[in-house]
Amino acid sequence: MPTKGMRSTFFTSSSPSNSCSSSPLRRTAPSSPRNTFSESMMEENIEIAESIITKWDTDGSTYERFDSLFRDNRKEANDFLRHVMGLQRAMHFLVSQSSSSDKLIRAQNLMQIAMKRLELEFYQILSANRDHLDPESVSSRSSRASARSSVSDFEGDTGSEDEIQIADKSISEVEQGSALAMSDLKAIADCMISSGYGKECVKIYKLIRKSIIDEGLYHLGVEVLSFSKIQKMDWEVLELKIRNWLHAVKVAVKTLFYGERLLCDHVFSASISVRETCFAEISRDGAMDLFSFPELVAKSKKSPEKMFRILDLYESISDLWPEIESIFSFESTTAVRSQAISSLVKLGDAVRTTLSDFENAIQKDSSKSPLPGGGVHPLTRYVMNYLTFLSDYSGILADIVADWPITVQSPLPESYFDSPGSENGLSSGISVRLAWLVLVLLCKLDGKAKLFKEVSLSYLFLANNLQYVVNKVRTSNLRLLLGEEWVTKHEAKVRQYTANYERMGWIQVFSSLPEDPTAAITPAEAGECFKKFNSAFEETYRKQTSWIVTDPKLRDEIKLSLAKKIAPKYREFYAKNRGVLNRGMGFESVVRFAPDDLDNCLSDLFDGAGASGSSKPTSSSNASSHSRGWRFR
Repeated sequence: MPTKGMRSTFFTSSSPSNSCSSSPLRRTAPSSPRNTFSESMMEENIEIAESIITKWDTDGSTYERFDSLFRDNRKEANDFLRHVMGLQRAMHFLVSQSSSSDKLIRAQNLMQIAMKRLELEFYQILSANRDHLDPESVSSRSSRASARSSVSDFEGDTGSEDEIQIADKSISEVEQGSALAMSDLKAIADCMISSGYGKECVKIYKLIRKSIIDEGLYHLGVEVLSFSKIQKMDWEVLELKIRNWLHAVKVAVKTLFYGERLLCDHVFSASISVRETCFAEISRDGAMDLFSFPELVAKSKKSPEKMFRILDLYESISDLWPEIESIFSFESTTAVRSQAISSLVKLGDAVRTTLSDFENAIQKDSSKSPLPGGGVHPLTRYVMNYLTFLSDYSGILADIVADWPITVQSPLPESYFDSPGSENGLSSGISVRLAWLVLVLLCKLDGKAKLFKEVSLSYLFLANNLQYVVNKVRTSNLRLLLGEEWVTKHEAKVRQYTANYERMGWIQVFSSLPEDPTAAITPAEAGECFKKFNSAFEETYRKQTSWIVTDPKLRDEIKLSLAKKIAPKYREFYAKNRGVLNRGMGFESVVRFAPDDLDNCLSDLFDGAGASGSSKPTSSSNASSHSRGWRFR
C-alpha cells in the first residue's frame, strides 16, 4: 500500500477512467510517469531559483555601488549558489527534452541574472579584500597551515592538542579575512565555471590580480630597462640597480608570485585549464620583466669589478630556481622558466669571459719600473684580493667552470694543482682555475724581479710577493680550494727566496770574517779583517736601508737569520782580537762596530725608512755601548 500511495501521489490523472485505461495509445504517450516526475522536480528547481535570483537581481547595479550578498547575508549567499546549481541541472534536463522550450528560455534568463550577480560579487570580494588577499598574507596563511598540519600529524606528544589550539588561536585577523575571502571566491568560481561562465570569471580575476602583481613589482623597484640604456649606465648606477634587483627577486618569487599561485590554485581548483590560463595571464609579463634584467646585465660591457655582482645575480637565480620551477610549472609559463635559464646561461658566459679577460690583464701588465724597496707589487695586491673575493663564490664558480677546461698548457706537473677539491667533482674545476691564475701571477712576478739591478733585491722582491700570496691563501677560502700541500710548497719557496737573498746580499759581510774567528792571528791581520768587515757591512747596510719586508713575521725571521749568521762570529772575533788592538794605535778607526751595534743595525732594517746611499751606521767608541749611535746622518 505505501508504494501504491506514493505512485498515486506523483502519477494521478485528471480522469479515473483514463488511469484505468489499457489502450495501447496510453502506453506509448510521450509523458511517461518517470518524465513527469523529473519535469516536476526541475520546475520546482526553477521556481525556487527564480525567487532568490530575482530577489538579488542587480537591476542596473555597477561594480562600484551595490549591496553585497556575501557580505550582508552569508547564509543566503550559500543558498543562492546552491539554487543556481539546481537551476543549472534543470537547464541540462530541459535541453535534453527540447532545446527551444519556454521553460528553457526562462531558465536561461534567470541564469544570466544570476551570473551578473556573481560577477559583481566576485569583483567586490577581490576589490574589497586587496589587503587580505595580498600575496604575503596568502603565502603566510599557507605556511601557517603547513605548520599546523605538521603539529597535528605529530604522534606521541601528549601536549600536541594544546599546541594545535594555541596555533589556531594565533591566526591573525588578516589571515581570517584571507581565508574567508578565498573560500567565497572559490565557491563563486566553481559555480560560474560549472555554469559555463568561466571566461567572465577569469576576466574579472585577471583585471584585479594582474594589477596587484604589477604594483608589487613597481614597489619593489623592478624596472623595464632596454639593453641600450643599461649599456650607457655608469657602473655606480647599474650596481645600485643590481643590488635593488637582488632584494626584489627574493620577495617577488617567495612572496609575490608564490602567493598569487596559491590563490589562483585555490580559487580555480575546479578547472586545471582555467587555473593555468589565469595564472599565466596575470604573472607572465611581470616575471619576464623581472628575469630578463640579469641577462641584459650579462650582455653589457665586461670589467673585473662587475664580476662579483654578476656572481650575485647568478647565485640568486640559482638559489631560487626550485621555487621558480615550481611556481611557473605550467606549460603556458614555460617562457618564464626559459627566461630564468637564459639569464643563468648568459651570466655564466659573462663570468667565464671576465675570468679570461682577468687572466689576460695579468699577463699583459706592462709596468717596467722596478718597485722601490722590493716590496709587494700593486699587481700582487690587486690579483690576490680579487681571487680572495672570488673564493667566497667557490660553490657558484664550481658550477660555472665545471665544463670549462684550461686551454693553456701549464709548465708545472698536475700535482701542482692537487687540492682537497680535486676529490670533489664540484669544486675541482674552480680549484684548478684559481691555482692557474695564481701561477700566472707568479710567472709575471718572476719577470718583474729581473728588472732589479741587485740580484739580492730581486730575491727579496720575490720573497715579499710570494709571502703575501701565501698569507692571502692561508687566511681565506683559497686555502680550502688550493689545499694544505699548496701552502706548504709555497712557504718552502719563500724560505728559498730569503736564503738566496741572504746569500747574495750579505756574501761580502760573511766572507770578511775568518772561518775560525778564534784562530790566532797577528794584530795587522786582525786590523785588516776589521777594516774589510767595516767596509762590507757599511756598504751592505747603506744599500739596504731602503729595502722593505712587508710581512712582520717574515721580517723578523730574516733579521734573526742574519743576526745568527753574523753576530756570534763577529762577537767571537771581536773578543779574541780586541785586547791586541787596544795596545796599538788607531783602535777606534779600525774597530767601528761593537757586537751590540750590529744587533741594533740589523733590527732596524727592512722598514724602508732610509733612502739608498744616503745613510750609514755610526760606530760605538767602546765595547760596552748599548746605545743606538748609528742614527742616520
